[in-house]
Amino acid sequence: MKADEKPGRSGLPRRLVALLVALVVCVVLAILLYEKYSGTHISTDDAYVDGRIHTIAAKINGTVKTLHVTDNQLVKKGDLLVEIDPVDYNVRVDEAGASLSSERSRLAETGARAAVAKSQREEMVQQAEGARINLEVQKDNLTQAELDIKKAQANLEVQEARLRQAELDIKRADDLFGKEAISREKHENVLTASDVAAAQVKAAQEQLNQAVAARDAQVGRVQQAEVDIKRTEAALETQKNAIRQAEIGIRSQGALAKQREALLRIAELNLNYTQIYAPVDGYVSKRSVEVGNQIQAGQPLLALVPLEGTWITANYKETQLERVRPGQKVKIKVDTYPGTTFNGRVDSIMAGTGAAFALFPPENATGNFIKVVQRIPVKITLDPGEDPGHLLRVGLSVIPTIIAK
Repeated sequence: MKADEKPGRSGLPRRLVALLVALVVCVVLAILLYEKYSGTHISTDDAYVDGRIHTIAAKINGTVKTLHVTDNQLVKKGDLLVEIDPVDYNVRVDEAGASLSSERSRLAETGARAAVAKSQREEMVQQAEGARINLEVQKDNLTQAELDIKKAQANLEVQEARLRQAELDIKRADDLFGKEAISREKHENVLTASDVAAAQVKAAQEQLNQAVAARDAQVGRVQQAEVDIKRTEAALETQKNAIRQAEIGIRSQGALAKQREALLRIAELNLNYTQIYAPVDGYVSKRSVEVGNQIQAGQPLLALVPLEGTWITANYKETQLERVRPGQKVKIKVDTYPGTTFNGRVDSIMAGTGAAFALFPPENATGNFIKVVQRIPVKITLDPGEDPGHLLRVGLSVIPTIIAK
């Protein structure tokens, strides 16, 4: 019996040793396989479904008249969501329209006055030109009158010389007739020639007087023409000032008309803002308005959440991103739907950590610094057609696994 038991006692330790060795080998293999898997399959549970959230707010103050949507309702882009009571804004549009019409009427009236003033100015310009021409003519006539006076004076001097000669001839004729050296007829001829010379002197004097009178009258005409020119130029200057005033009035009135147009457009815009439409397709969420509520401009009324184009925001540790690159495949598990896996791809990696964009970023320039592993958001998009039923809702927790090569 002792001889038979010895081999058995020595065989049992060998089996235990082999079993331990096999176990160690399995553990080492398992560790190696896990290390390899964890190196190429990078997961995190700090991830959630993200998407666009469109907050719908009022642009004007007012009272909610009609609410056309309910909670979680699917609406299409352009659907009417909320109506604000438009009565006050209709009144403002009417008021702005009436004010604009009044300003346009004043502008038209001012423009008509300016047109009349310009027409009158043209007439005055023509009158001034005619007055200048008349002045030149009158000056030419005055010059001619002066020449006529000189001619009349010269003629008078000639006739007076002839008269003096005739008087001398009479004296000689009288002496000769007294001595009977000449005949009576010749003596009478000399007397007649003297009378003719006296008459010619008188006519020359009358002609000179007429020329002087004509010159004096022409001087009066020239002076009157100069007065007419000054009067016309003064009236023209006055008209130019009136035109300038009218043009200033047109510019001022035009500016007021544009201001009234802007006020009318603002009133019309505010009237349009009484109807709030959906900017995108989406589901109504976070509705905080009811019919009859008094709302203020900028007050959020509800939110629209489009489920098309959702993505995953995964906050990975900075030590996990060594091999992560855009375009890598991602397996996504959702807590809400166990057993269901969605496929996606890495879209991009955020340019900073979450702490860097926090409201109060950590201050590391202190003596009590404690190193904390940071997390960097990674955007993961779903492959086309992965969620046709829109099962993924914004905010759901997910576990993404990036398959890194």
